[in-house]
Amino acid sequence: MTRDPTAMTYDAFRRSQTTAHDALIALGKTVDDGGLEKDLTELVKLRVSQMNGCAFCVQLHLNIARKLAVDEVKLDLVSAWRDAGVFSPRERAAFQWAERLTRLHGEEACDADTAGLHDHFDDREAVLLTITIGTINAWNRIARGLRFAPPLS
Repeated sequence: MTRDPTAMTYDAFRRSQTTAHDALIALGKTVDDGGLEKDLTELVKLRVSQMNGCAFCVQLHLNIARKLAVDEVKLDLVSAWRDAGVFSPRERAAFQWAERLTRLHGEEACDADTAGLHDHFDDREAVLLTITIGTINAWNRIARGLRFAPPLS
């Protein structure tokens, strides 16, 4: 694989922008420490990364999800979650919320958007899920903007 000469590596970003990197990592740790299921957050990160076309983040979160032993069928079908029939109502509500927040287009999330969310997540979990979605959207934009190469191993 030929490296894009205009791309910055993830490691170079981490070294040159330590404060920004560590702040984003801290947001993720907040969610992990908050108790939201790690397999769920990895599926959400994968879906948002697919939507945003971030190869680095798609591959990274596939790698993490595989280490967590997330069902391979779910990993294969996350991009078609609405029709797949393999996701729990909680996972489906998380994907719906993730897609809504990723596609804001200057609009606020409405009551109908949050109703489905609160059927499956309490207030604390909804906040943690929202932090996850906001953080992965930030990572996607950084990784795509700086052209991070996917972590293939």
